[in-house]
Amino acid sequence: METQTNFTVPTRSEVSANNQAIFDSLQKGLGFVPNLYAYFAKNETALGDYLTLQNRKSTLRGKEREVVNLVTSQINECNYCRAAHTALGKLNGFTDEQILDIRRGHAPFDNKLDALAKFTKSVVQNRGRATRPAVEGFFAAGYTEANLIDVVITVGDKIITNYIHNLTELEIDFPIAEEI
Repeated sequence: METQTNFTVPTRSEVSANNQAIFDSLQKGLGFVPNLYAYFAKNETALGDYLTLQNRKSTLRGKEREVVNLVTSQINECNYCRAAHTALGKLNGFTDEQILDIRRGHAPFDNKLDALAKFTKSVVQNRGRATRPAVEGFFAAGYTEANLIDVVITVGDKIITNYIHNLTELEIDFPIAEEI
């Protein structure tokens, strides 16, 4: 039995009618269908399920979710997600320098985001067993238990895409993120 090692991105015509409708919606909203999203469409329900998870209502603001996404993607060494979330981070108002700081697991330009970045880094590196200083700093910065739950859900969301890309190494269709 031959092992699968050459992963491809399906075209719109190669996916189900349900996934074609999602492709059309992504095309309309984003101007393109990102390769990683398209890959999910090889599974009948995964793309819709993933987008529902990603677009769920959260107690975290967009900027805060991008902190979690950037830190998680950096730790998991996902080039695709680092690229995508660098672009999204800029859309959320972060500078190039701030994005690099966040990817390193801190945000010296904002005390609350710094606590979030440090907490996220500790959660991801320690597989959910964040250090006491990271947890205490998170709560001292004004975050709540509801925020903690949303951080973990966002980490889980990002781990899904990080792992899919790390397994498939699909072509990155965002500007490549600077190495650190």
